[in-house]
Amino acid sequence: MTRTRRLAVAAAAFVALALFVTIALHVAVRQLQSRLETALGPRASIGAINPGWTGIEVLDLRIKAAPGWPAQDELRAKRVRIVPDLRSLFGGLWRIASVRVEEGYLSVLRARDGRMRVLPALLADQPPPRDAAKGDASPPAALLEIGRIELDAARLDFFDGSVRQPALQLRIGELDAEVGPLTVPALDQSASVKLAGVFHGPQRDGRLTIEGSFTPATRDADLRARFIGVDMVALQAYLVKVAEAGIRRGTLDLDVHATVFRNKLHAPGKLTLTNLELAGDGVLGTFAGVPRKAVLAALTEKGRMEVKFALDGRLDDPSFSLNENLATKVGAGLAEGLGVSLSGVVKGLGGVVRGLFGR
Repeated sequence: MTRTRRLAVAAAAFVALALFVTIALHVAVRQLQSRLETALGPRASIGAINPGWTGIEVLDLRIKAAPGWPAQDELRAKRVRIVPDLRSLFGGLWRIASVRVEEGYLSVLRARDGRMRVLPALLADQPPPRDAAKGDASPPAALLEIGRIELDAARLDFFDGSVRQPALQLRIGELDAEVGPLTVPALDQSASVKLAGVFHGPQRDGRLTIEGSFTPATRDADLRARFIGVDMVALQAYLVKVAEAGIRRGTLDLDVHATVFRNKLHAPGKLTLTNLELAGDGVLGTFAGVPRKAVLAALTEKGRMEVKFALDGRLDDPSFSLNENLATKVGAGLAEGLGVSLSGVVKGLGGVVRGLFGR
C-alpha cells in the first residue's frame, strides 16, 4: 500500500470516527432530554430546553416545594448545563458527565429528628433494601450516575428544625461548589465535596469552606469545615441554652475536622470568639453553661478566646443529640480555658438556690 493510500485510509477512518461520535452525542442528548422531562416530576417547571450537539441547556428551572416545606421552592436555576456520557448508549447505568448550575437557589431542611432532606422531589426517601431472607424480590429503582455537579454563584437557605420550631434559617450566598460522583437514588458511593461561600448574618457576613468526602447512604464522611468571621448572633441557637443570656454581638471562627465511620462520629475542632457581648444580666447569668462574668472578664482582658472541643458519639443512637453535644463540649472548653470547674459551678448554683429558699 502506497503512502498516499495509507493517508487516505487514515483520513477516512478519522472522519468516520468523528461522524460516529457526533451522531452518538446527538442521540445521547435527545435521550437525555426525554429522561429529564420525565425525572423532574409534576412540581417542576422549565422556561425552555435547548438541545445542542454536546449537551442540553435548561433555562429558568423551578421545582416548587411541597406543603410543609419551609421555603417556596426546593430549587431554582437561571441556567443548567447538562452534558451526557456516551457510555449510556451501550446499556447499563444511565450516565451524565456533568451538571453545571448557574445563578441557582437551593433550600435544605434538617428535620426535627436531625435527618437531612435535600431535593425530596427528586431524591424522595427510598424504601428499605430488599430482604433476601424474606424473599422480597421487588425490583431496584433505576440508577443514574452523575460524574460531577457544579454550582456557580448560587444561594443556599439551610433550615434547621432540630434547634427550634419554626426552623432556624441560615443563609449562604455567592456559593461555588463541586460534588461528585453521585449515583441516584442509591447515593451509596463516596463523593468528593468542595464548596465555598459567604455566610450571611444580621450584623456582618463571614466566610464558609467545606472540603472532603461524603457517602450519603451510609453517612460515612471525612470533612473539614471552616467558618471565618461569622456573626455569632446567627449561630447563637447552637451555643446558648433557652434559660441563658443571648448574644448581642461578636464573631466566631470555627475549624472542625469531622469523620464518620459506621455511624461513629469523631470531630475535634477549635472555636474562637472575638468581641463577644452578651445580652441580659443577673447573678445566675451563664453562657454555654459557664458564668457569664467569667466569660466576659476573659474576653475583656484578651479581646478573644479560643475553645478546643471534640464531638464524639454514634449517629444511630437516639439519645445522642449533636446540638446538645456541641453546647456541652463548648461549655466544657470554656470552663477549662477560664479555669472554672463545671462541677464547682453546679455546686455553687445549688448553694445559691438553697440560700434563696432559706435552706
